[in-house]
Amino acid sequence: MQPAGGSTIMGKTADLTDVQKAVIDTLHKEVCSIMNNAQCAVVFAALLVEEARLKDEARMLERRSKRKRRMWTREWLQKRSDLSHMQLVRELQEKNPHDFRNYLRMSEESFKHLLEIITPMIQRKDTAMRAAIPADERLAVTLRFLATGRSLQDLHFSSAISRTLLSVLIPETCNAIFHSLRSYMQFPNTEEEWKKIASDFEQLWQFPNCGGALDGKHVRITQPPNSGSYFFNYKGYFSIILMALVNANYEFINVDVGMNGRVSDGGVLEHTLFGERLNNCDLHLPPNSETRGNLNFVFVGDEAFPLHPNLIKPFPQKSLTEERRISFGIMANRFRVFHTPINMKLESIDSVVLACCVLHNFLRRRDALAYSPPGFMDSVGLVNGEVQLGEWRANDPAIAGLQPLGPGRNTHDAKTCRDNYCQYFNGPGAVTWQHQNL
Repeated sequence: MQPAGGSTIMGKTADLTDVQKAVIDTLHKEVCSIMNNAQCAVVFAALLVEEARLKDEARMLERRSKRKRRMWTREWLQKRSDLSHMQLVRELQEKNPHDFRNYLRMSEESFKHLLEIITPMIQRKDTAMRAAIPADERLAVTLRFLATGRSLQDLHFSSAISRTLLSVLIPETCNAIFHSLRSYMQFPNTEEEWKKIASDFEQLWQFPNCGGALDGKHVRITQPPNSGSYFFNYKGYFSIILMALVNANYEFINVDVGMNGRVSDGGVLEHTLFGERLNNCDLHLPPNSETRGNLNFVFVGDEAFPLHPNLIKPFPQKSLTEERRISFGIMANRFRVFHTPINMKLESIDSVVLACCVLHNFLRRRDALAYSPPGFMDSVGLVNGEVQLGEWRANDPAIAGLQPLGPGRNTHDAKTCRDNYCQYFNGPGAVTWQHQNL
Protein backbone atom coordinates (compact mmCIF):
# COMPACT_ATOMS: atom_id res chain seq x y z
CA MET A 1 0.00 0.00 0.00
CA GLN A 2 1.43 3.28 -1.05
CA PRO A 3 0.51 6.64 0.61
CA ALA A 4 0.25 9.90 -1.30
CA GLY A 5 3.50 11.45 -2.40
CA GLY A 6 4.86 8.12 -3.61
CA SER A 7 6.63 7.07 -0.38
CA THR A 8 6.35 3.77 1.44
CA ILE A 9 5.61 3.30 5.12
CA MET A 10 9.07 1.91 5.76
CA GLY A 11 10.96 4.44 3.66
CA LYS A 12 11.77 8.21 3.79
CA THR A 13 11.24 10.89 1.12
CA ALA A 14 12.02 14.62 0.88
CA ASP A 15 8.30 15.44 0.18
CA LEU A 16 7.11 14.62 3.74
CA THR A 17 6.59 17.22 6.45
CA ASP A 18 8.07 16.94 9.90
CA VAL A 19 4.71 15.85 11.33
CA GLN A 20 4.33 13.18 8.69
CA LYS A 21 7.82 12.00 9.37
CA ALA A 22 7.05 11.71 13.09
CA VAL A 23 3.91 9.72 12.37
CA ILE A 24 5.75 7.39 10.04
CA ASP A 25 8.54 6.83 12.61
CA THR A 26 5.95 5.98 15.24
CA LEU A 27 4.22 3.55 12.89
CA HIS A 28 7.55 2.00 11.98
CA LYS A 29 8.41 1.33 15.64
CA GLU A 30 4.99 -0.18 16.29
CA VAL A 31 5.31 -2.50 13.26
CA CYS A 32 8.77 -3.65 14.38
CA SER A 33 7.46 -4.28 17.88
CA ILE A 34 4.59 -6.35 16.52
CA MET A 35 6.98 -8.39 14.36
CA ASN A 36 9.33 -9.01 17.31
CA ASN A 37 6.45 -10.15 19.48
CA ALA A 38 5.29 -12.58 16.77
CA GLN A 39 8.77 -14.11 16.50
CA CYS A 40 8.95 -14.48 20.26
CA ALA A 41 5.58 -16.19 20.24
CA VAL A 42 6.76 -18.70 17.63
CA VAL A 43 9.93 -19.46 19.60
CA PHE A 44 7.96 -19.78 22.83
CA ALA A 45 5.50 -22.20 21.23
CA ALA A 46 8.38 -24.33 19.92
CA LEU A 47 9.92 -24.44 23.39
CA LEU A 48 6.60 -25.61 24.87
CA VAL A 49 6.40 -28.43 22.28
CA GLU A 50 9.99 -29.52 23.00
CA GLU A 51 9.35 -29.43 26.76
CA ALA A 52 6.29 -31.65 26.35
CA ARG A 53 8.31 -34.12 24.24
CA LEU A 54 11.09 -34.32 26.82
CA LYS A 55 8.59 -34.91 29.60
CA ASP A 56 7.00 -37.77 27.61
CA GLU A 57 10.42 -39.39 27.08
CA ALA A 58 11.20 -39.07 30.77
CA ARG A 59 7.92 -40.79 31.69
CA MET A 60 8.61 -43.62 29.22
CA LEU A 61 12.11 -44.17 30.59
CA GLU A 62 10.71 -44.26 34.10
CA ARG A 63 8.15 -46.92 33.15
CA ARG A 64 10.82 -49.02 31.41
CA SER A 65 13.08 -48.90 34.43
CA LYS A 66 10.26 -50.16 36.62
CA ARG A 67 9.35 -52.98 34.17
CA LYS A 68 10.94 -56.41 34.93
CA ARG A 69 13.80 -56.89 32.49
CA ARG A 70 13.77 -60.07 30.39
CA MET A 71 16.96 -62.11 30.27
CA TRP A 72 18.76 -62.82 26.97
CA THR A 73 19.13 -66.44 28.08
CA ARG A 74 18.51 -68.47 31.20
CA GLU A 75 21.18 -68.06 33.81
CA TRP A 76 22.02 -71.76 34.04
CA LEU A 77 22.59 -71.94 30.26
CA GLN A 78 25.34 -69.37 30.69
CA LYS A 79 27.15 -71.95 32.83
CA ARG A 80 27.36 -74.48 29.98
CA SER A 81 31.06 -75.14 30.54
CA ASP A 82 30.27 -76.39 34.05
CA LEU A 83 26.87 -78.03 33.61
CA SER A 84 26.88 -79.70 30.18
CA HIS A 85 27.62 -83.35 29.40
CA MET A 86 30.99 -82.33 27.94
CA GLN A 87 32.52 -82.81 31.37
CA LEU A 88 31.41 -86.46 31.19
CA VAL A 89 32.61 -86.78 27.57
CA ARG A 90 36.10 -85.59 28.50
CA GLU A 91 36.19 -87.87 31.55
CA LEU A 92 35.26 -90.89 29.42
CA GLN A 93 37.72 -89.82 26.74
CA GLU A 94 40.59 -89.85 29.20
CA LYS A 95 39.76 -92.80 31.43
CA ASN A 96 37.01 -95.00 29.93
CA PRO A 97 37.43 -95.51 26.17
CA HIS A 98 34.89 -98.35 26.12
CA ASP A 99 32.19 -96.17 27.67
CA PHE A 100 33.20 -93.34 25.34
CA ARG A 101 32.41 -95.63 22.38
CA ASN A 102 29.06 -96.54 23.88
CA TYR A 103 28.23 -92.89 24.52
CA LEU A 104 29.04 -91.51 21.05
CA ARG A 105 29.08 -94.76 19.02
CA MET A 106 32.70 -94.33 17.94
CA SER A 107 36.24 -94.46 19.33
CA GLU A 108 38.18 -91.43 20.45
CA GLU A 109 40.41 -91.67 17.36
CA SER A 110 37.43 -91.67 15.00
CA PHE A 111 35.84 -88.80 16.90
CA LYS A 112 38.99 -86.71 16.61
CA HIS A 113 39.36 -87.55 12.92
CA LEU A 114 35.75 -86.64 12.19
CA LEU A 115 36.03 -83.44 14.24
CA GLU A 116 39.12 -82.38 12.33
CA ILE A 117 37.52 -82.69 8.90
CA ILE A 118 34.17 -81.05 9.74
CA THR A 119 35.38 -78.23 12.02
CA PRO A 120 35.78 -75.72 9.15
CA MET A 121 32.14 -76.33 8.24
CA ILE A 122 30.58 -76.06 11.71
CA GLN A 123 32.83 -73.64 13.62
CA ARG A 124 31.21 -70.29 14.44
CA LYS A 125 32.71 -67.01 15.67
CA ASP A 126 32.00 -65.39 19.03
CA THR A 127 29.80 -62.29 18.98
CA ALA A 128 29.45 -59.28 21.30
CA MET A 129 26.29 -60.91 22.70
CA ARG A 130 27.58 -64.39 23.52
CA ALA A 131 30.28 -66.99 22.89
CA ALA A 132 29.79 -69.48 20.06
CA ILE A 133 29.25 -73.21 20.73
CA PRO A 134 32.66 -74.92 20.12
CA ALA A 135 32.91 -77.41 17.27
CA ASP A 136 33.57 -80.40 19.57
CA GLU A 137 30.38 -79.67 21.55
CA ARG A 138 28.38 -79.36 18.34
CA LEU A 139 29.64 -82.73 17.12
CA ALA A 140 29.19 -84.44 20.50
CA VAL A 141 25.57 -83.37 20.98
CA THR A 142 24.75 -84.34 17.37
CA LEU A 143 26.26 -87.81 17.77
CA ARG A 144 24.40 -88.22 21.06
CA PHE A 145 21.14 -87.32 19.31
CA LEU A 146 21.80 -89.90 16.57
CA ALA A 147 22.86 -92.55 19.09
CA THR A 148 19.84 -92.18 21.37
CA GLY A 149 17.01 -90.54 19.46
CA ARG A 150 16.31 -88.41 22.53
CA SER A 151 14.08 -85.37 22.13
CA LEU A 152 15.62 -81.91 21.74
CA GLN A 153 14.00 -80.92 25.02
CA ASP A 154 15.86 -83.74 26.76
CA LEU A 155 19.17 -82.87 25.07
CA HIS A 156 18.58 -79.25 26.03
CA PHE A 157 19.12 -80.13 29.69
CA SER A 158 22.05 -82.49 29.26
CA SER A 159 23.96 -80.27 26.82
CA ALA A 160 23.02 -76.88 28.31
CA ILE A 161 22.15 -75.67 24.80
CA SER A 162 18.76 -74.13 24.07
CA ARG A 163 16.22 -76.21 22.19
CA THR A 164 15.95 -73.53 19.49
CA LEU A 165 19.69 -73.63 18.85
CA LEU A 166 19.73 -77.45 18.87
CA SER A 167 17.07 -77.52 16.14
CA VAL A 168 19.49 -75.57 13.93
CA LEU A 169 22.81 -76.94 15.17
CA ILE A 170 22.05 -80.66 14.76
CA PRO A 171 20.88 -80.53 11.09
CA GLU A 172 23.83 -78.27 10.23
CA THR A 173 26.28 -80.73 11.75
CA CYS A 174 24.57 -83.71 10.07
CA ASN A 175 24.82 -81.94 6.74
CA ALA A 176 28.52 -81.29 7.36
CA ILE A 177 29.06 -84.97 8.28
CA PHE A 178 27.38 -86.17 5.08
CA HIS A 179 29.38 -83.90 2.78
CA SER A 180 32.66 -84.53 4.60
CA LEU A 181 32.30 -88.33 4.54
CA ARG A 182 30.79 -88.57 1.07
CA SER A 183 33.89 -90.42 -0.13
CA TYR A 184 32.86 -93.36 2.09
CA MET A 185 29.75 -93.90 -0.06
CA GLN A 186 30.92 -93.81 -3.67
CA PHE A 187 28.57 -94.99 -6.39
CA PRO A 188 30.30 -97.16 -9.06
CA ASN A 189 30.64 -95.50 -12.44
CA THR A 190 32.71 -98.03 -14.38
CA GLU A 191 32.47 -101.69 -15.28
CA GLU A 192 35.56 -102.46 -13.19
CA GLU A 193 34.03 -100.92 -10.08
CA TRP A 194 30.88 -103.00 -10.53
CA LYS A 195 33.00 -106.14 -11.00
CA LYS A 196 34.75 -105.46 -7.68
CA ILE A 197 31.41 -105.38 -5.87
CA ALA A 198 30.27 -108.53 -7.67
CA SER A 199 33.49 -110.31 -6.65
CA ASP A 200 32.74 -109.62 -2.98
CA PHE A 201 29.20 -110.98 -3.33
CA GLU A 202 30.45 -114.16 -4.95
CA GLN A 203 33.19 -114.67 -2.38
CA LEU A 204 31.07 -113.97 0.71
CA TRP A 205 27.60 -115.08 -0.39
CA GLN A 206 28.18 -117.39 -3.41
CA PHE A 207 26.11 -115.09 -5.63
CA PRO A 208 27.82 -114.09 -8.91
CA ASN A 209 27.28 -111.01 -11.10
CA CYS A 210 25.58 -109.06 -8.30
CA GLY A 211 25.99 -105.28 -8.09
CA GLY A 212 24.13 -104.84 -4.82
CA ALA A 213 21.07 -105.58 -2.72
CA LEU A 214 18.24 -103.06 -3.09
CA ASP A 215 15.62 -102.23 -0.49
CA GLY A 216 13.51 -99.42 0.91
CA LYS A 217 12.56 -98.68 4.51
CA HIS A 218 10.11 -96.38 6.21
CA VAL A 219 11.75 -93.84 8.53
CA ARG A 220 9.24 -92.87 11.21
CA ILE A 221 8.57 -89.12 11.54
CA THR A 222 6.06 -86.86 13.27
CA GLN A 223 3.33 -85.55 11.01
CA PRO A 224 4.51 -82.43 9.15
CA PRO A 225 2.20 -79.39 9.48
CA ASN A 226 -0.69 -79.21 7.00
CA SER A 227 0.32 -82.49 5.33
CA GLY A 228 -2.88 -84.47 5.87
CA SER A 229 -2.29 -88.13 4.96
CA TYR A 230 0.49 -87.40 2.48
CA PHE A 231 3.15 -89.09 4.68
CA PHE A 232 0.83 -91.74 6.20
CA ASN A 233 2.05 -95.22 5.23
CA TYR A 234 0.42 -98.63 4.98
CA LYS A 235 1.75 -99.57 8.44
CA GLY A 236 -0.33 -96.85 10.10
CA TYR A 237 2.21 -94.14 10.91
CA PHE A 238 3.87 -91.15 9.24
CA SER A 239 7.15 -91.73 7.44
CA ILE A 240 9.54 -90.89 4.65
CA ILE A 241 11.22 -93.57 2.56
CA LEU A 242 14.90 -94.43 2.56
CA MET A 243 15.92 -96.30 -0.58
CA ALA A 244 19.36 -97.90 -0.45
CA LEU A 245 21.69 -100.09 -2.46
CA VAL A 246 24.02 -102.19 -0.27
CA ASN A 247 27.19 -104.12 -1.07
CA ALA A 248 28.29 -107.51 0.27
CA ASN A 249 30.08 -105.90 3.24
CA TYR A 250 26.88 -104.31 4.59
CA GLU A 251 27.92 -100.86 3.35
CA PHE A 252 25.64 -98.42 1.58
CA ILE A 253 26.58 -97.78 -2.06
CA ASN A 254 23.77 -95.38 -2.85
CA VAL A 255 20.89 -93.87 -0.84
CA ASP A 256 17.87 -91.77 -1.72
CA VAL A 257 15.73 -90.30 1.05
CA GLY A 258 12.69 -88.03 1.24
CA MET A 259 9.89 -89.72 -0.69
CA ASN A 260 6.61 -89.50 1.24
CA GLY A 261 5.62 -92.68 3.08
CA ARG A 262 2.30 -92.95 1.28
CA VAL A 263 4.19 -94.33 -1.73
CA SER A 264 4.72 -97.71 -0.13
CA ASP A 265 5.60 -100.08 -2.96
CA GLY A 266 8.36 -100.46 -5.50
CA GLY A 267 6.94 -97.57 -7.54
CA VAL A 268 9.20 -95.35 -5.47
CA LEU A 269 12.20 -96.80 -7.32
CA GLU A 270 11.13 -95.00 -10.49
CA HIS A 271 11.44 -91.65 -8.71
CA THR A 272 15.06 -92.16 -7.65
CA LEU A 273 18.17 -91.34 -9.66
CA PHE A 274 19.26 -94.99 -9.48
CA GLY A 275 15.89 -96.14 -10.82
CA GLU A 276 16.06 -93.68 -13.71
CA ARG A 277 19.56 -94.77 -14.67
CA LEU A 278 18.57 -98.44 -14.37
CA ASN A 279 15.60 -98.00 -16.71
CA ASN A 280 17.71 -95.96 -19.14
CA CYS A 281 20.54 -98.55 -19.11
CA ASP A 282 22.90 -95.81 -17.97
CA LEU A 283 24.71 -97.60 -15.11
CA HIS A 284 27.70 -98.83 -17.17
CA LEU A 285 27.19 -102.44 -16.08
CA PRO A 286 29.48 -105.22 -17.37
CA PRO A 287 28.15 -106.91 -20.53
CA ASN A 288 27.09 -110.56 -20.47
CA SER A 289 30.27 -111.54 -22.30
CA GLU A 290 32.23 -110.62 -19.15
CA THR A 291 29.94 -112.15 -16.49
CA ARG A 292 29.84 -115.58 -14.87
CA GLY A 293 27.78 -117.93 -17.02
CA ASN A 294 27.08 -115.14 -19.51
CA LEU A 295 24.22 -114.07 -17.25
CA ASN A 296 22.87 -110.55 -16.90
CA PHE A 297 24.63 -108.37 -14.33
CA VAL A 298 21.89 -107.89 -11.73
CA PHE A 299 20.75 -106.28 -8.52
CA VAL A 300 18.64 -108.23 -6.03
CA GLY A 301 15.51 -106.97 -4.34
CA ASP A 302 12.40 -108.31 -2.64
CA GLU A 303 8.75 -108.55 -3.57
CA ALA A 304 8.29 -104.77 -3.38
CA PHE A 305 10.08 -104.31 -6.71
CA PRO A 306 9.13 -105.26 -10.25
CA LEU A 307 11.26 -107.66 -12.24
CA HIS A 308 13.73 -106.06 -14.64
CA PRO A 309 16.41 -107.54 -16.90
CA ASN A 310 18.95 -106.19 -14.37
CA LEU A 311 16.84 -106.52 -11.21
CA ILE A 312 15.71 -109.90 -9.94
CA LYS A 313 13.64 -110.82 -6.93
CA PRO A 314 12.84 -114.16 -5.30
CA PHE A 315 9.94 -116.31 -6.29
CA PRO A 316 6.96 -115.76 -3.95
CA GLN A 317 7.71 -116.54 -0.28
CA LYS A 318 11.42 -117.07 -0.97
CA SER A 319 14.45 -115.01 0.00
CA LEU A 320 17.61 -114.42 -2.03
CA THR A 321 19.71 -112.39 0.35
CA GLU A 322 19.39 -110.48 3.60
CA GLU A 323 22.20 -107.96 3.19
CA ARG A 324 19.52 -105.30 2.82
CA ARG A 325 17.77 -105.99 6.10
CA ILE A 326 21.03 -106.66 7.95
CA SER A 327 22.57 -103.35 6.88
CA PHE A 328 19.48 -101.42 7.92
CA GLY A 329 19.33 -103.40 11.15
CA ILE A 330 22.97 -102.70 12.07
CA MET A 331 22.59 -98.99 11.39
CA ALA A 332 19.32 -98.71 13.31
CA ASN A 333 20.80 -100.71 16.19
CA ARG A 334 23.73 -98.30 16.50
CA PHE A 335 21.82 -95.10 15.72
CA ARG A 336 18.65 -95.39 17.73
CA VAL A 337 17.24 -92.20 16.31
CA PHE A 338 15.43 -94.64 13.98
CA HIS A 339 13.56 -96.17 16.94
CA THR A 340 11.38 -93.12 17.55
CA PRO A 341 9.56 -90.62 15.31
CA ILE A 342 11.97 -87.88 14.24
CA ASN A 343 10.44 -84.52 15.15
CA MET A 344 12.13 -82.05 12.79
CA LYS A 345 11.56 -80.19 9.54
CA LEU A 346 11.58 -82.50 6.52
CA GLU A 347 14.84 -81.10 5.13
CA SER A 348 16.44 -81.59 8.55
CA ILE A 349 15.25 -85.22 8.68
CA ASP A 350 16.87 -85.84 5.29
CA SER A 351 20.19 -84.54 6.68
CA VAL A 352 19.89 -86.77 9.78
CA VAL A 353 19.23 -89.93 7.73
CA LEU A 354 22.02 -89.23 5.22
CA ALA A 355 24.47 -88.55 8.05
CA CYS A 356 23.62 -91.92 9.64
CA CYS A 357 24.23 -93.72 6.34
CA VAL A 358 27.70 -92.27 5.75
CA LEU A 359 28.59 -92.68 9.44
CA HIS A 360 27.63 -96.35 9.13
CA ASN A 361 30.13 -96.82 6.29
CA PHE A 362 32.74 -94.67 8.04
CA LEU A 363 32.57 -96.76 11.22
CA ARG A 364 32.38 -100.08 9.36
CA ARG A 365 35.82 -99.26 7.94
CA ARG A 366 37.51 -97.37 10.79
CA ASP A 367 35.92 -98.97 13.88
CA ALA A 368 34.81 -102.34 12.56
CA LEU A 369 35.64 -104.29 15.72
CA ALA A 370 33.81 -101.84 17.97
CA TYR A 371 30.94 -100.92 15.63
CA SER A 372 30.16 -104.44 14.40
CA PRO A 373 32.26 -106.97 16.35
CA PRO A 374 32.48 -110.68 15.45
CA GLY A 375 29.18 -112.38 16.10
CA PHE A 376 27.22 -109.17 15.76
CA MET A 377 26.31 -109.86 12.12
CA ASP A 378 24.96 -112.94 10.38
CA SER A 379 27.45 -115.30 8.74
CA VAL A 380 27.34 -118.34 6.51
CA GLY A 381 29.71 -121.28 6.84
CA LEU A 382 31.52 -121.91 3.56
CA VAL A 383 31.80 -125.66 4.21
CA ASN A 384 28.35 -126.64 5.45
CA GLY A 385 26.36 -123.48 4.68
CA GLU A 386 25.19 -123.16 8.27
CA VAL A 387 23.76 -119.71 8.95
CA GLN A 388 24.85 -118.10 12.21
CA LEU A 389 22.39 -115.39 13.23
CA GLY A 390 23.97 -112.19 14.52
CA GLU A 391 23.45 -110.43 17.83
CA TRP A 392 21.92 -107.43 16.06
CA ARG A 393 18.69 -109.38 15.70
CA ALA A 394 18.13 -109.33 19.46
CA ASN A 395 17.42 -105.60 19.23
CA ASP A 396 16.10 -105.53 15.68
CA PRO A 397 13.89 -102.42 15.49
CA ALA A 398 11.98 -104.03 12.63
CA ILE A 399 11.98 -100.92 10.46
CA ALA A 400 9.07 -101.43 8.11
CA GLY A 401 9.96 -102.31 4.55
CA LEU A 402 8.07 -101.39 1.41
CA GLN A 403 4.70 -102.93 0.71
CA PRO A 404 4.88 -105.99 -1.56
CA LEU A 405 4.06 -105.16 -5.15
CA GLY A 406 0.78 -106.53 -6.42
CA PRO A 407 0.48 -108.85 -9.40
CA GLY A 408 1.78 -107.21 -12.54
CA ARG A 409 2.92 -107.93 -16.05
CA ASN A 410 6.66 -108.47 -16.13
CA THR A 411 8.54 -108.28 -19.39
CA HIS A 412 9.70 -111.44 -21.10
CA ASP A 413 13.37 -110.39 -20.74
CA ALA A 414 12.93 -109.83 -16.99
CA LYS A 415 11.36 -113.25 -16.41
CA THR A 416 13.96 -114.93 -18.60
CA CYS A 417 16.75 -113.35 -16.53
CA ARG A 418 15.35 -114.79 -13.29
CA ASP A 419 14.78 -118.20 -14.86
CA ASN A 420 18.37 -118.25 -16.08
CA TYR A 421 19.67 -117.61 -12.57
CA CYS A 422 17.36 -120.29 -11.21
CA GLN A 423 18.90 -122.79 -13.64
CA TYR A 424 22.41 -121.60 -12.78
CA PHE A 425 21.93 -122.09 -9.01
CA ASN A 426 20.53 -125.54 -9.62
CA GLY A 427 23.32 -126.42 -12.03
CA PRO A 428 26.90 -125.12 -12.32
CA GLY A 429 26.37 -122.58 -9.51
CA ALA A 430 25.06 -125.07 -6.94
CA VAL A 431 26.87 -125.63 -3.66
CA THR A 432 26.96 -128.99 -1.88
CA TRP A 433 24.97 -127.87 1.14
CA GLN A 434 22.28 -125.72 -0.48
CA HIS A 435 19.44 -128.27 -0.46
CA GLN A 436 19.81 -129.18 3.21
CA ASN A 437 19.39 -125.52 4.19
CA LEU A 438 16.35 -124.80 2.02
